[in-house]
Amino acid sequence: MHARVVAAITTAVLGMAALLSPMPVARAGESGKPTVIAHRGASAYAPENTLASIDKAAKLGFSWVENDVQRTKDGELVVIHDDSLERTTNVKKVFPGRAPWKVKDFTAAEIARLDAGSWFSPAYAGTRVPTLRQYMCRVEHNHEKLLLEIKNPELYPGIEQQTLKLLGNAGWLDRQHLGRLIVQSFSADSVRTVHDLKPALTTAYLGSPTVAQLSRYTPFTDLINPSYGSLSPAYVSAVHSFEGPHGKPLGVFAWTVNDAATARKVTDYGVDGLITNKPDVVRAALEAD
Repeated sequence: MHARVVAAITTAVLGMAALLSPMPVARAGESGKPTVIAHRGASAYAPENTLASIDKAAKLGFSWVENDVQRTKDGELVVIHDDSLERTTNVKKVFPGRAPWKVKDFTAAEIARLDAGSWFSPAYAGTRVPTLRQYMCRVEHNHEKLLLEIKNPELYPGIEQQTLKLLGNAGWLDRQHLGRLIVQSFSADSVRTVHDLKPALTTAYLGSPTVAQLSRYTPFTDLINPSYGSLSPAYVSAVHSFEGPHGKPLGVFAWTVNDAATARKVTDYGVDGLITNKPDVVRAALEAD
């Protein structure tokens, strides 16, 4: 009888631990090759950070996509990289007198009027800047996984809480989805806030702290995601020697790798992921080895 009780308690404890721990993120060691993440979607082939771009990534056979999240004047979360609408929309034509056309100075309804595709190609004329709600619906529809960047958090106080609330309402903070979601930022404070609010969530810091600084990040981040140009085999090995908040070695996703030679070189460093505008080119390079 005692043995049964002990077994039941053990099972319950293990079950609770599983619920509190994030689903494992793909590591190079599991497949032998780094995870390939489509940067802003398949952004070499469709307008970045649009539904068309993540649809293109899905058609190319990639499950991981990356995006950028910012906030409108009236509090809507939208998917766009720059803090200005100028580069990737026709905002200057639609609202000529409102320079410098910052995302935070426009309402969601105003941004919804903008063409976010013609700058890339006439074939994408009429493409819109998606809200994060729209984007998450499409990611779910495409059965994709998401590396979500909180962009410019210093411009949007409370964006971490708001993003997590939206993700939760969309069903993306349950155990099934936690293995399909990573939240990252260039702001260590923002990453720390996300971890504190949702400890089970996988987080990533964008940058390349020195080896001496890495221990400062281990309480709240699972990955260190630097520019590939800042990497070396020794640095990747050093990052892997530290454990993150979930008791696993820190991972490394390198950005932005767009050619075969660089993909092979950085893969040899031992990275766990490659973030790329051309996921098909990177995949072909890895498969050729």
